[in-house]
Amino acid sequence: MMRHLLLPRCGSLRQLSNPISLPRLAHYKAPRPPSPPTPPKPPKKPVSFTFHDETWEDPYSWMSNLSDKVAMRHMDVYMEQEEKYTEAVMSDAESLQSKLQSEMAFRMAPELSTPPIKFGPWLYYRRVEEGKQYPVLCRRLASLNEEFISNKSPSAGFDFTSGRRIEQKLIDYNQEAERFGGYAYEELSEISPDHRFIAYTMYDKDNGYFRLSVRDLNSGSILSKPQADRVSNLAWVKNGKALLYTVTDDKKRPYQIYCSMLGSNEEDVKLLEESDDNVYVNIRHTKDFQFVTVNTFSVTSSKVFLINAADPLAGMTLVWECEGKAHCIVEHHQGCLYLFTDATREGQPVDCHYLIYSPVVVSSGQRSWESVFIDDPGLIIEDVDFNATHMVFIVREGRNFRICSIALPLPRGKGAVYLKELSPLFLPLPKYVSQISPGPNYDYYSSVMRFTVSSPVMPDAVVDYDLPTGMWNIIQQKNILYERTRVLYGTASSASSLANASISKRSGSTDEAKFEDDVLWNDLSEFYACENYDVSSYDGVLVPLTIIYSRKNKKENHSPGILYGHGAYGELLDKRWKGELKSLLDRGWVVAYADVRGGGGGGKKWHHDGRRAKKHNSIEDFISCAKFLIDKKIVQEDKLATWGYSAGGLLVASAINSCPDLFRAAVLKVPFLDATNTLLYPILPLSPVDYEEFGYPGDVEDFHAIRKYSPYDNIQKNALYPAVLISSSFNTRGGLFISGDHVY
Repeated sequence: MMRHLLLPRCGSLRQLSNPISLPRLAHYKAPRPPSPPTPPKPPKKPVSFTFHDETWEDPYSWMSNLSDKVAMRHMDVYMEQEEKYTEAVMSDAESLQSKLQSEMAFRMAPELSTPPIKFGPWLYYRRVEEGKQYPVLCRRLASLNEEFISNKSPSAGFDFTSGRRIEQKLIDYNQEAERFGGYAYEELSEISPDHRFIAYTMYDKDNGYFRLSVRDLNSGSILSKPQADRVSNLAWVKNGKALLYTVTDDKKRPYQIYCSMLGSNEEDVKLLEESDDNVYVNIRHTKDFQFVTVNTFSVTSSKVFLINAADPLAGMTLVWECEGKAHCIVEHHQGCLYLFTDATREGQPVDCHYLIYSPVVVSSGQRSWESVFIDDPGLIIEDVDFNATHMVFIVREGRNFRICSIALPLPRGKGAVYLKELSPLFLPLPKYVSQISPGPNYDYYSSVMRFTVSSPVMPDAVVDYDLPTGMWNIIQQKNILYERTRVLYGTASSASSLANASISKRSGSTDEAKFEDDVLWNDLSEFYACENYDVSSYDGVLVPLTIIYSRKNKKENHSPGILYGHGAYGELLDKRWKGELKSLLDRGWVVAYADVRGGGGGGKKWHHDGRRAKKHNSIEDFISCAKFLIDKKIVQEDKLATWGYSAGGLLVASAINSCPDLFRAAVLKVPFLDATNTLLYPILPLSPVDYEEFGYPGDVEDFHAIRKYSPYDNIQKNALYPAVLISSSFNTRGGLFISGDHVY
């Protein structure tokens, strides 16, 4: 029969002018497929643990014994075996991997420079020099050859008066890498208000902490003092003549504040030492550099103190305290303190932040705070920023984000008002905005504020918003259609006037983008659809689900899909456009985002309903979203993949443990998988925020919840799991062992 099927329809082989020899299929044996690679098996060394009258056995606890050199050698060997196994399993897809990598690399080419940030008379930016691994921090005077300022090459230009280049190199991080053993990672950097110094902290990987240095920007030399280790916060005082900094203890708890007088030979003065191991200390300067705020907080109380920046050694004044851990940010404007907080009000918890104010100088001994706005459930203030003339808000209406500004000073004598009564000016935004992030906005006296606007169907847009005029400019944005980056800062040469023109429009009373604005925003919704759903979870709570797909390439009822989630720390789910996902979308994939409980964007209750003993809500929400995609035939049943990062890795792994047959594949990036052991016996220091999120093992209810959701402790035996790729790193805070013991 098979021989018959191979014959040409035109006739017998004899009728062909050039006979062809065919193999004798009756005796043909197909080659055997190669045997699948054998996964590595790390050694088992069972150890029993007992807590709260529950006993369990862990055969891989040796992986977390960092002081055991033999165990760590075994770990190195095991990780090498895992890498080779992964390469062997993926070897049959090498050509596809190469093609995808080539596509993604083309779209993800790093920017040559950050958009210049104006601070006083200077423009500050970081740029990459050809052939160098790390960037260079530079600055130039904004007044010199302003027409040469561009995102692509802010260093271009020449000062014809002095005959010199207009750029000044401040820090070459390639040289910093030489100071720190070939690795350069900066956590903090603060320019002094007089623009003479920069204070910055670099990670010392050999010692595991951040080291403070102060560099003279005129000479380029590093000052002999202050040079401190384990530094976690910085704040300039005395107009740049002195620096405050906080120091952490061995458990990475910020607990000391020092004041260093630059140019002085005297020892740095200790302003505060917090002896309570449960209390953390944080400092920041107000935007006008008039004060430094000192926050001390624990799970039981929060306090804010004020230091006069002109006289930092004169002591601290308590301006605010409340019960419980609260987020408290204090700003100063023309003799008034503004506090943005989520602290309890009259003993009652609140679901969102609110703004209150109080004069700096109080006549009586008792300080009182008054509300700025009347609570409006339809318009939630998510963030606030100040400059000398305006207050700017990131607000949320339901799940929709907006930006608006109002003029300062605020009217007095009227008491609290609704925000809308002050005629806020709104910045037009594109469709489907998922996140708005404030820029550095260092310059208190600048009329321009910078924001990054994100959307699932639009590359991130860096936008400058001129507050007095309402004009807005897109400063930097990837142009996916042209596969390159627009040059939008100042005057720039370009082959395409539309793609490279400085985009400037006047904002109005609404943020609804018009159709013709889509081109200006580089909105891709013409090509990629974005749809929002409310998915009913196991308890009837509606969970927001966002999906995106190619309008041209989606395969009806047959589309593969990938579901992403995080659901921790009250953080907004990252739904920004990602260039690497374009390769999936253009192949007909559906990309979905599950805004499960525990994350942000829904108030404090939404966050609290997905943490500690209620962590199972996050997992059930994620499972419900996955089932929705399949039930509604948005994704084909046997073609749903999933991925998660860090705490999102815990979410995804727990969902897989609950429903192994729901997903076909999973990618876990630096995941938090061994929750029980990590919270009970932390190898790396954990903060109260971590325990507030995942639970206190000392609390019986929390402990039993941890045991139920911990991915490592709930792997089903004899169940068919999806293909899972786990990636980790020796340099991450979580540690390799937190992921490694999950793979066996």
